[in-house]
Amino acid sequence: MGGDTSDHDVSDHERAIRVPRIHGCDAFRVRMPRGRRPESILVRLAEEDGAVGWGEAAVPGAAAEPAWADIEKRMGPALIGLDWDRPEDVSATADLGARDAAAAVDVACWDLWCRARGLPLAHALGGTRTSIVTGSRIAPEPVLETVTGRVNQAIGAGHTRVTLDIRPGWDIEPVRAIRHAYPALALVADAGHAYTESPEHLAVLEGLDSYGPVAIERPFAAEDLAAHARLQQRVGTAIAPHVGDLDTLDAALSLEAGRALHLRLDRLGGLTAARSAHDLAYAAGWDVWCSGSGAFGIGQAAAVALAALPGCTLPSDVSDPARGPVFVTPPVRSSGGVVGVPLTQPGLGHEIDEERIGRLATRRMRLSA
Repeated sequence: MGGDTSDHDVSDHERAIRVPRIHGCDAFRVRMPRGRRPESILVRLAEEDGAVGWGEAAVPGAAAEPAWADIEKRMGPALIGLDWDRPEDVSATADLGARDAAAAVDVACWDLWCRARGLPLAHALGGTRTSIVTGSRIAPEPVLETVTGRVNQAIGAGHTRVTLDIRPGWDIEPVRAIRHAYPALALVADAGHAYTESPEHLAVLEGLDSYGPVAIERPFAAEDLAAHARLQQRVGTAIAPHVGDLDTLDAALSLEAGRALHLRLDRLGGLTAARSAHDLAYAAGWDVWCSGSGAFGIGQAAAVALAALPGCTLPSDVSDPARGPVFVTPPVRSSGGVVGVPLTQPGLGHEIDEERIGRLATRRMRLSA
């Protein structure tokens, strides 16, 4: 499977249809109404015949202001009046800003393009799955009993993969406890770049291998792919290096610096790059899983479409919190550890509650032709 959409299942009739020029670009900075108050930037693109597309990227803390400026001053103006045939035609706008801002814009372009043609996003990307098996991430927690309790809750909700954050001094013990309690659970240990090739750290990472995790994610500094390659030679567990662009993935594949890839839309800059990364990893025989970006459902819906690709072999983090507020209809929710892929509605396959988003927005920008 190649990165060019012409290789995917799009009819000649659909290729012949031309999306009118992008007529408007709205952006919203939105905070959740309570709790931890995560912040996202939402992008809404409109073409002159009325079709709209939405994108989302999480922008925590200091990242929010520069991402907003990228969209307001560079990406948004570049899109207005743009004549385009396919979402890839606007991928150059990603060079005008950071990857989180580019991700929101790129997802909105794909959603708009698919809605204008009546195509489900998963099909346009080349997806072959009708449902996604879900995983869950366990928040950092220093109390072992609390960690195992949260894993039990995740399993009870139907999730079949759990990602556990580990750090030096908090690694072997929680992994051992989880594995003993849940021998069949697919477990990812996310090291958050916290380890080195010191003898002590290598002994721990090799020790984790005996507990059968499906992947050790980001063990070393992101730029040190050679260290990842050396570790991969020493352990049977798949190593998942941090991949933020296609050049890094090419280098990781060449060095054999891993055998697993975590696809994050905000990290890679959107669906266009993420699909290309999937194709490269799939061709190399790597395992792949996906996660969404943001708390407003749009990023999760985009991740569902991405996870429908055939190379996404591991359960993905694509569902919204079960008790959280709903901004998309139907909600992106797991039922028994499965999320259905919308295949009867165009684009993301969800209706966006623009009125509610507007009420929660702390800032709004509108550009039009």
